[in-house]
Amino acid sequence: MSIIIIDYGAGNTKSVQFACNRLGYHPVLSNNIEIIQAADKVIFPGVGHASNAMKMLRESGLDLIIPTLKQPVLGICLGMQLLCTATEEGGTKGLGVFDVQVKRFSEGVKVPQMGWNTISNLKTNFFIEIKNNAYMYLVHSYYAELCAETIAQTTYGVTYSSALNKDNFYGVQFHPEKSSGEGESVLRNFLNL
Repeated sequence: MSIIIIDYGAGNTKSVQFACNRLGYHPVLSNNIEIIQAADKVIFPGVGHASNAMKMLRESGLDLIIPTLKQPVLGICLGMQLLCTATEEGGTKGLGVFDVQVKRFSEGVKVPQMGWNTISNLKTNFFIEIKNNAYMYLVHSYYAELCAETIAQTTYGVTYSSALNKDNFYGVQFHPEKSSGEGESVLRNFLNL
């Protein structure tokens, strides 16, 4: 099975690669459009500022390619947010896969949310063998609102989408590669789709 981690200059690619290695998989880092299109599975990580990340995607042409992918695609953290319609971070237009807005946490909570929090209301086989209220590791200042595509939710001042699914696209706000055994199970479930 060929697994590509999209390497566009704004991802925590190495930690995701090492997590896949621990599961016995050997993903390749690439920003080559043909290689990405031919992969069996695609992982789209992201860290940093949304507007800078979108700029890098546009410069490489990946902004046009990612929404057209037909194989299972997993967006992680900022990668998930960029798959949404738009984000308040820098007033950035997203890739429009998930029909949901990304908002900034209110002043009432410490920003960024950093650390362990639970995911609940788990839906689809993406969470097979994951317990409701499992703890996952999160670091983020923005969140995707609840929507029809929400398959897991988390509460931090507001209840938001901690995972999304539409067709072959999945997104997680948490970092499965940093979320111990439960996170590795999520990654394994994605790679087994």
